[in-house]
Amino acid sequence: MTLQDPLPAVEPKAQSDSLPDPVPLMGCPYKSNPYPLYERMREAGPVHRVLFPSGVHAWLVTGYDAAHAALNDDRLGKNHDRGNDRWRARASIMPEPQHSQLQVHLLHQDPPKHTRMRSFVTDAFTPRRVEQLRPRIEELADALIDALPETGPADLVAGFAAHFPFQVLAEAIGLPQELAARFDRDWGKVVQPVGPTDPARPVYEARLHGLQSYIADVVGYKREHGDDDLLGCLVAARDRGELSQEELDSMIFQLLVAGQEPVTNQITTALIALFRHPDQLARLRAEPALLPRAVEELLRYDSAFELTTWRFLAEDDDLHGTRVPAGDSVIVSLCAANRDPRRFPEPDTLDLDRSPNPHLAFGHGIHFCPGAALARAELQIALGTLLARLPGLHLAIADEDIEWISAVLGRGTNHLPVGYDRRL
Repeated sequence: MTLQDPLPAVEPKAQSDSLPDPVPLMGCPYKSNPYPLYERMREAGPVHRVLFPSGVHAWLVTGYDAAHAALNDDRLGKNHDRGNDRWRARASIMPEPQHSQLQVHLLHQDPPKHTRMRSFVTDAFTPRRVEQLRPRIEELADALIDALPETGPADLVAGFAAHFPFQVLAEAIGLPQELAARFDRDWGKVVQPVGPTDPARPVYEARLHGLQSYIADVVGYKREHGDDDLLGCLVAARDRGELSQEELDSMIFQLLVAGQEPVTNQITTALIALFRHPDQLARLRAEPALLPRAVEELLRYDSAFELTTWRFLAEDDDLHGTRVPAGDSVIVSLCAANRDPRRFPEPDTLDLDRSPNPHLAFGHGIHFCPGAALARAELQIALGTLLARLPGLHLAIADEDIEWISAVLGRGTNHLPVGYDRRL
């Protein structure tokens, strides 16, 4: 079956109750397992009005065919200027001047500006460049495991997953060690909505100012040293007038935040999926050559990129049979698309032999994740190293005690207590 083939019909299941309008996407039961709700939404139709914890109303696209089409729909733009006043009142919560200075990165741009800006970063993340980095990535993974306790228990987020992606990112983009050591992972939370009246607003704004000062230091360092790496090339492009200061700062912001936290979360979702399927975990440990295909299935099965960022129609229009007003936010559920039974046979089964596997975990179209090749290598190396060097690796808490992050768009956990027999 190809991406262009029509999806086969699936017999809808009877439901005892109808979906609310809007559908609330919030609460611990939803965050711990959104897939039953996504199944109901897919069966009821491809587009639904939803409500986020911030009070934002949006239109959620849930089926594979509709999601794939939306990700390639030229009518749906990413620029925040398209958002209407209803959306802006609750969703555009980063204050000025920071919003204008840090929010003009690739995720919020449309062609031709998006095309121009993306051209500056693609060479740093090509499969060839990633393969050149692989030995160094393996060294980083081993060093972190060397620092774990000789026997369990241990928290694999605090001891591994929170550090590994950022260390790899620093190598890939040319962030010097002295600056990398100063990065506060807490700054990444500036992408999580905190409204103007929220009691946590002062903490949010302190994070924002801290990150902005850090970006200024990175730019200053690269301008002084003239390094021939991604960060150095971006600063040089700014100095040649090919990027504005806001574009430069925003692209560094995106690299630092989007370039590491999703991989941290994907390591946790992949491990949890394997812990819930111990036979598959044992097989993967015994057959490391299976890792590339297994990672694709783990990405499909429970993606850290649960939902995409906002898209907007420039005028009222039809979206898969639903009339959507101009400037309302449209969001694609990648997780719902990746469990669509019309595209993936037995979608709720973790099948490490699944092929083909045209999942949408990295999106699709012009906004396909430019760092996908690097993320794939990180996941292969992280999982392979953990399974090889921590025999008997298992979850050290009850499954129901896993605390899933409350982030609106992502899936993962901030803590992952594990046990293992010994550290090899």
